[in-house]
Parts: sequence; C-alpha cells; structure tokens
Amino acid sequence: MFQVRIHGRGGQGVVTCAEMMSVAAFLGGRHAQAFPSFGSERTGAPVVAFCRMDDKEIRLREPIMQPDAIIIQDPTLLHQVDVFSGLKKDGVILINTTRSFEEMGLGEFVKGFKADHLLTVPASELAMKHVGRAVPNVPMLGAFAAVGGLISLEAVQRAIDERFKGAVALGNKAAAAQAYQITMAQEEHTKETHHA
Repeated sequence: MFQVRIHGRGGQGVVTCAEMMSVAAFLGGRHAQAFPSFGSERTGAPVVAFCRMDDKEIRLREPIMQPDAIIIQDPTLLHQVDVFSGLKKDGVILINTTRSFEEMGLGEFVKGFKADHLLTVPASELAMKHVGRAVPNVPMLGAFAAVGGLISLEAVQRAIDERFKGAVALGNKAAAAQAYQITMAQEEHTKETHHA
C-alpha cells in the first residue's frame, strides 16, 4: 500500500487534489481511497488530506500517520505545522516552491533521504500561467505522476476531464503536463549527479 499525505491551506484545493489522485489511481487499475482531515476549512487555514493506493481492497479508514509521500502545496506551512511527521526515510517529499531544500532551511533535515525523492515544482506559477489562478493542486498532481509511477500522467489528464470542463480543464491539463515534465527532468538530473 502506498500512502500520501497532502498539506496545504484552505482554498488551495488540497481535498480536491487527494480526490483526483484517487480517481487517477482508480483509472490506472488500482484500489484507492481519499479523505480529508476535517478541521477548520477557512481560507488560509492549514488543511490536510490523504490518499491511499493499493492493488487490493483497502480496509483502513484512519488518518495516515506514516506516509510514503508528502505533498506540500504551501511552503509557509514548513514552519507552522509538523508536515514531515511520521515520514519514512525512503519517503518522497514534493514541495510547491521555486526554492531548493537548502534555501528553505531543510538541508540538515533531509540528509539521509534519497536525493531523487526530494522534489520541488513551481506549482502556483504553473497554475497562474495556465489557469489564471495560483491554485497549486493540479500541477502538484502532475508532478506526483512523475514520482514512482503510481499514477500516470494520462490518468491525471482523464481525472482532470472528469472534474473540470472547457478552458479550465485544458489549462489544468497543460499545467499538470508541464509540472510532470519539470519533475521528470529533476529526477533525471538528480540520478545523473549522484551516479557520476
């Protein structure tokens, strides 16, 4: 079973991101489950949502305490919430930012993690460019598709079509595809530098 915890703020589509991830996993032939951690859903308040994926039926219902991957849609949460709580040492960290892990003050913390599991993507900028609103959830989903091959970009595109219509769907698909490309390139670059 692969478990993902998504951190963001109210208004950033955190719950939608988890739901679309589960749809994409389902379209790819996996069992999936998405659920929010209910708290204050005020705009700007910290929000957490979860997604589980497995090849067999999922019976668990509790929140994810030991995620395999963490998606952080708002880097300002790094200093407010314990976003990394329970993350496994071989876990994946995907952050919506234009800064490096060192620039965010995470250099010490991520020592010992696999370099190609530490990824950043400028999701807000991509959403602004393609959709006209800086909502990072769909580009983050596109970036996640590039990590570990759990969901495909094609399944993400189909999930977008199920959720959005017209220009918004097209913009989101373009943002997801560009985030996917950026993340793939980042992983390739990391592998090359660390195997050199």
